[in-house]
Amino acid sequence: MNTEQIKQMFMEKFGPSDIEPRVFHAPGRVNLIGEHIDYNGGYVLPAALEFGTTLVIRERADGLISLASSNLPEEAQIKVDEIGLNRTGAWTDYPVGVMVELAQRGYPVSRGFELLYHGEIPNGAGLSSSASIEVVTGYALLSMGGYERDTVEIALLSQAAENNFVGVNCGIMDQFAVANGKRDHAILLMCDTLEYKHVPFQTGSYKLVIGNTNKRRGLVDSKYNERREQCTQALERLRSCKADLNYLAELTPSQFEDFKSALTDETVRNRAQHVIEENARVLASVEALTANDLQEFGRLMNLSHDSLRDLYEVSCEELDVMVEEARRIPGTLGARMTGAGFGGCTVSLVHEDDVERFVAEVGERYTARTGLEGEFYVCGVGEGVEELGAN
Repeated sequence: MNTEQIKQMFMEKFGPSDIEPRVFHAPGRVNLIGEHIDYNGGYVLPAALEFGTTLVIRERADGLISLASSNLPEEAQIKVDEIGLNRTGAWTDYPVGVMVELAQRGYPVSRGFELLYHGEIPNGAGLSSSASIEVVTGYALLSMGGYERDTVEIALLSQAAENNFVGVNCGIMDQFAVANGKRDHAILLMCDTLEYKHVPFQTGSYKLVIGNTNKRRGLVDSKYNERREQCTQALERLRSCKADLNYLAELTPSQFEDFKSALTDETVRNRAQHVIEENARVLASVEALTANDLQEFGRLMNLSHDSLRDLYEVSCEELDVMVEEARRIPGTLGARMTGAGFGGCTVSLVHEDDVERFVAEVGERYTARTGLEGEFYVCGVGEGVEELGAN
């Protein structure tokens, strides 16, 4: 659906006005490499996608906030002086939470607005539909108020909205990538410090193909906490070798080889090995992409998945099957799980001439082996949050 069609939908919903609506867009995101190392002091390498959430917004005179979506039936109408008084559990909590955070930062929503959201991100696919809604809301409302739009600050307030109002204890990566994405670039991000830089990602004749396993991720929370505890154990033991060690990812793989005998528990040792080697893979990926070496980047993607499967043990049969079948396609340079694991999505780098075959054959074989229907989204790397049609 193009921008004019979404604006037409807005007009049908809210009716005519002398005030022209404005249109904003925030992308979804995918993490290209660097899994389960953000809380261990490592780097992640996310990228904004070409599809995301479009928001059409217009001021209204009666002091009401009207929220609607083209995708979901729930709507909300809130008085300006009652923003944030109630949580509903619906998608509307995401933009309301952003309004609460804006007010706390000195940017209160003091006028009425009509907002229509149109999402192209499949719900539950792990491509950050919630972060996309949050970021586009913050950016649009700051724009409508004539305020400065600092995309790092917008990422932080969007994360705070999800933590504090929605009640989801997410990290910063999703909102940061959505707010600060750049076309044909990935983002090398240190989540603790928000130190970041854009890395060229010139995919040329290759496309990102995101595969949704449609496997429910029921184990994520408990296993996530277990992995964090194991990493903490590894860090405490390794401090006997290096007293000033603050995070596992501060070690290089060669240092780990020297120190790993201190980790007598094989499982704990495996967890630490993944973290340290995965962080090195992220940095090697930056070198490969800077040199436009997609073959090497694909190799590192493959190594990442194998480590997540064998050392960190956060993959599952469905993710492994989809990755195995993806790698059978001749035009696939690399394929890996992306996200927390135990279900969710894979990401593959596939030559454009083989994409149609990839979707057909991987989908057919995945269903034959798992009984589940996979979904596939073909895209390139897009722009971060922006106003569409702005002069």
